Amino acid sequence: MKRIVVVGANGNMGRTVVRMIEQVQDFELVGAVDVSRKGEDIHQILGLDSPGVKINDNLKSVISKTNPDLVIDFTNPEVVMENIKTTISQGIDMIIGTTGISEEELDQIRELNIERNNILIAPNFAIGAVLMMHFAKQGVKFMDDIEIIEFHHNRKLESPSGTAVKTAEAIKKNQNQEDDIEQIEKISGVRGGKINGINIHSVRLAGLVSHQEVILGSLGQTLTIRFDSISRESFMPGLKLAIRKIEDIEGLVYGFEKLLDI
Repeated sequence: MKRIVVVGANGNMGRTVVRMIEQVQDFELVGAVDVSRKGEDIHQILGLDSPGVKINDNLKSVISKTNPDLVIDFTNPEVVMENIKTTISQGIDMIIGTTGISEEELDQIRELNIERNNILIAPNFAIGAVLMMHFAKQGVKFMDDIEIIEFHHNRKLESPSGTAVKTAEAIKKNQNQEDDIEQIEKISGVRGGKINGINIHSVRLAGLVSHQEVILGSLGQTLTIRFDSISRESFMPGLKLAIRKIEDIEGLVYGFEKLLDI
């Protein structure tokens, strides 16, 4: 039985994770951490017929009381580092789906994780998103011009998304050349932001969940690779796989694709 604490349990993703845990026979939710609805039963909030787990806003206290095998974090960039530090200090493995973690913060996590707890950080757990990035890496071997457009709901805090950043990082490794044409922007930022010379455009609209296009261009042709997450349940098969494989990794692993045979 895998004993799990979910941080951000009352958020949109956290609630989806809690529901998934209750559907898997060998997973058990032993703790729920959130700043909202403290003291209420997360299972009761979600209408689940499961043993009560009350929401607490103190991660260290929850870990101490529940002795979990794993902490799963779906919070926000403002608090995730503090949660990581707390979990590492308690010697607990961790899966982090919160996006917006910088390269500098990844270095900090490596330095903090001297005991080498198993830590997986993944901007996206959707298998389709991982495949999109994989196919884009192959495409840039043959088509040099690339643009990334990512679409998310209007309550997403950071731009660009972690998936877009990771895609740009992955593409750069295979990219043949950069466009050296000087651009003239009549409106500042209209061509998006740049990572590794690749333009990224962020769209935030009500009604969206999580979507991304990688558009590749070459002489007389374009190729569009698009991933659509229709609901947050799309991330659950990948998260379940990550939970089952967390004991097989060593130290910090960045990217869900590292767990897949592609």
